[in-house]
Amino acid sequence: MRIYLKRIRFLFKFHKSIPFLKDFFISKEIKPITKLIYALLIISYIAIPFDIIPDFLFIFGIVDDITIAIFLLERMVNSAPQSLKEKHELFD
Repeated sequence: MRIYLKRIRFLFKFHKSIPFLKDFFISKEIKPITKLIYALLIISYIAIPFDIIPDFLFIFGIVDDITIAIFLLERMVNSAPQSLKEKHELFD
């Protein structure tokens, strides 16, 4: 239950993810291979979106897209150095 509450909190802090993404990709503290992997994941999802639930079901179709975006950002935050996490206050 605790992890679900953490993800819901993360969803409300989603607006902070744009500056975080910029800092994540220009940070010298993160290995280039890690940046490359996340960049490829983001680009591949944009280029070839995999829908678990088709988007024509509107609300339900958008849920899987949001879930994948949150999952990917959550992994990026977990792999980021503590200084970046504190700077953007993504996780307390």
